[in-house]
Amino acid sequence: MSRDLTFAFPGRLELNTGGYIYDRRVIAGLSKQGWAVQPMALGEGFPFPTAAVKANAEQRLSALPDGSIVLVDGLAFGVLDDWAKREAKRLKIVALVHHPLALETGLSAHEKAAFHHTEMQALQWARHVIVTSPVTARELTAHFKVNADTITVAIPGVDAVSSEASPSSSNTVPHILSVGTLTPRKGHDILLAALKQIEDLPWQATIIGSRNLHPQTVAQLEAQQHALGLGERVVLAGEVEFIAPAFEKADIFALASRYEGYGMVFAEALAHGLPVIACHAGAVSQVVPEDAGILVPVDDVGAFAKALRNLLQDTRLRQEKAEGARRAGAQLPTWDQTSQILSNALESVT
Repeated sequence: MSRDLTFAFPGRLELNTGGYIYDRRVIAGLSKQGWAVQPMALGEGFPFPTAAVKANAEQRLSALPDGSIVLVDGLAFGVLDDWAKREAKRLKIVALVHHPLALETGLSAHEKAAFHHTEMQALQWARHVIVTSPVTARELTAHFKVNADTITVAIPGVDAVSSEASPSSSNTVPHILSVGTLTPRKGHDILLAALKQIEDLPWQATIIGSRNLHPQTVAQLEAQQHALGLGERVVLAGEVEFIAPAFEKADIFALASRYEGYGMVFAEALAHGLPVIACHAGAVSQVVPEDAGILVPVDDVGAFAKALRNLLQDTRLRQEKAEGARRAGAQLPTWDQTSQILSNALESVT
């Protein structure tokens, strides 16, 4: 059996967003499993590629030999419906869906409808579909006409965290950490507004996330931070090369994301024993159990602020949630386990 695999992705694989981290880790993991993985960059701008970028991506994919297995990241695959239809009989196409394109925050009604249509059509031509959470699997079967028998759930893995790395909550001033690309979906505007409501309490906050993908959101957040007078207490740190030290130094993890197909940073927080404050959004409630954090309604600034206040003021509650986070983190899969699940799914299409 051939174990040659083309892994096609949009943009730059080195970006430190959850989706690209997942892609990098499973490429490495599949290589350990004995797959000869050939990464293929499809170009910038997806899921809004220019006509030239899209045509070039389709041309590169169509140049693959007959019978090739190609795993295509959903950020691109969702708009490659015409290509998938043309090549479905010749290539063994597998889709990797982190979350459906139509569920991104900030889209117009027309854009949502267009993405839903193209992604649903593209998925009909995939021999198999990999998703990163049971929530996304249910979404695809319920609203995208994908047969459940063709879906494999491969939850993102986590790296082992030593007991010495667990937070001791010894910071004189509690440190709140948030990690997420500066885009509308991540809800950093809600976090900033909530922090303003608890400015009477002692705390410091750091928001880590790429500033390159949505410049308008970056400008809006910087203006909001200035208008709220939080400049000295909140650091918009941008992207960092190594994220683990930030988790190790924090006392609370807070991210007001409006939707998550899984939410790798929440799993990372659990693995580091951090109590979590988040929203009932997508798969978040499946990742963060009740004893590990506090979940509030999406876009509810007051509820988010109240949750922050409760964890900051009640050290016993914070410790209980931290212990729950450690228990939940210990149950999460490793990247080797995630890669084995993908490997088994890919073998099923050969």
